[in-house]
Amino acid sequence: MPQFRLSHLALVGALLGLSIAPVFVTGVSTAYAADSVRPEIGKVLQAAQDDIKKQKYKEALGKVHEAEAISGRTSYENYMIDFMRAAASQGAGDYETAAKSYEAVISSGHLAGASQAKIVQALGDMYFREKEYPKAILWLTRYQSESGDTSVRPYLIQSYYFSNDFARAAKEVSADIQAEEKAGRTPSEDQLNMLASCALKQNDKAGYAAAVEKMVAYHPRKELWVDLLNRLESKSGFNDGRLGLDVLRLRYQVGILTKAEDYMNYVELALNSGYPLEAKKGIDAAYKSGVFGTGAEASRQKRLQDLVTKKVAEDAKSIAQTEAEVSKSKDGTGMVNVGYDYVTMGQFDKGIALMEQGIDKGDLKHPDDAKLHLGMAYLQADKKSKALQTFKAVQGTDGTSELAHLWAIAATHPLN
Repeated sequence: MPQFRLSHLALVGALLGLSIAPVFVTGVSTAYAADSVRPEIGKVLQAAQDDIKKQKYKEALGKVHEAEAISGRTSYENYMIDFMRAAASQGAGDYETAAKSYEAVISSGHLAGASQAKIVQALGDMYFREKEYPKAILWLTRYQSESGDTSVRPYLIQSYYFSNDFARAAKEVSADIQAEEKAGRTPSEDQLNMLASCALKQNDKAGYAAAVEKMVAYHPRKELWVDLLNRLESKSGFNDGRLGLDVLRLRYQVGILTKAEDYMNYVELALNSGYPLEAKKGIDAAYKSGVFGTGAEASRQKRLQDLVTKKVAEDAKSIAQTEAEVSKSKDGTGMVNVGYDYVTMGQFDKGIALMEQGIDKGDLKHPDDAKLHLGMAYLQADKKSKALQTFKAVQGTDGTSELAHLWAIAATHPLN
């Protein structure tokens, strides 16, 4: 009796703009070798298979109908007819008919093992393609369970997402991300984008920020940093008055300080905080990049540059005396500030030592600010391990801990 083997039939779908890897159904064998097909049916199905090989799917479907018209069919003959109809319909792009036929093939009981797993996967892919996500979830889950193949997980997670089960999609993609991290691999942008999107769909602001932080860490881009810092500054309880300069410092560090008004704020805040040389570095960068020096604000920018130059000279003359004065103070705030001023001058060892002494003296009004600035000082001194350790110790609830965490990310995952 004729025996039938299906030629390869590729399933092609799309996920987030990426092609799904083809699923090949080849060399399908039956679980019942004793089953057979009568010659009158076998001859027609053999011709249908030949048409499929030639991609003549319409003709193949016509022959399948011929076989189906023969009376007295056995269960096995129906199984072969359903299989051939599924293959021809799939090739013709009629995935609805193909899926129903493949379901009949599986329900027949004449398929088992790896052959059945391939059809189960094909069903999951086709239902995903047809946007029938609950059915896609059913079959993709079954395929993953029966085969142990996790390659379908992106499509399964997408199916949860498009079914509006954002919590389940987030749970599944989070597990995949954690597995990648545990194995020392980098989570993909698709995984992280999915995690962020699930958080947005659930209005989970903290979850979204955490996802973007991971994207900044693994796939850093300037627009991600802009989003992250904008969200931090708009967060309830964030002390912009005290931490505004530190945010601008981080924007400068990661290369997203690009507007003239932002540079102006940075320079003025640094100058008013007692760091004229830091202000000078900022204004020099603004002129070098072409942000300063042209337009209606050019004269104001020049006046600011002249003032900064004057303050730099004054600071160089007075810093030693200021250091002596703050060392006599009860609290260490002044020592921390003068120490950071030394750091901006490139005198790292002296400045860091003074900052550490100030922190040790205690009685600081904002101890977490001091730790944040010490971490930044370590980073400028190219002592990254100490910087990261110090950033980790910042625990303020007014935005300092979040800012320290972002500084740590910037230190370990620079844009350039």
